[in-house]
Amino acid sequence: MVAKAGRTENQLLPMRVHIRWMLRRDMNEILRIEQDSFELPWTEEDFLNCLRSRNCIGMSAEQGERVVAFMIYELHKRKLDILNFAVQPDFRRARVGAQMVSKLISKLSGHRRTHITAVVRETNLQAQLFFRAVNFTALRVLRDHFDDTGESAYLMRYRLPMSEWARENLEEEEAGEPADE
Repeated sequence: MVAKAGRTENQLLPMRVHIRWMLRRDMNEILRIEQDSFELPWTEEDFLNCLRSRNCIGMSAEQGERVVAFMIYELHKRKLDILNFAVQPDFRRARVGAQMVSKLISKLSGHRRTHITAVVRETNLQAQLFFRAVNFTALRVLRDHFDDTGESAYLMRYRLPMSEWARENLEEEEAGEPADE
């Protein structure tokens, strides 16, 4: 049986992509991926309003000249929040999403931003399983979270593993003791 993108179902090998800043010219492909991925997709206006925000960043994943995935995230002092994340259906299960999460993880540091969060619809089992596979954990259920449907969601988090030094300093800070230099 042949799957799209020239791969058979038994040959879903990791596919290298180039992850870069999202460009305005990517919007048509991003909107197509969004519509193919979600029951209630963002509009172009939703994307543009979000990206105009000072702390909001968009990234695209390219395979050749084709945009095959995107992510929108928000920078906060101690964390990154994933606001929207999708991989074109033909390119799922080829580690494209995992490469994008790795890119986000590389932006964390033990001293400043230490975790990434994502809010995932209760009915989006595929996303829940994906985030679990890339070491996110479900922290809690957000009841009636989505205004459009009243649907609940899971708050999922990836936490940067703490080094022993960072753990000791955190414990000292919480106890009110000065941290060693």
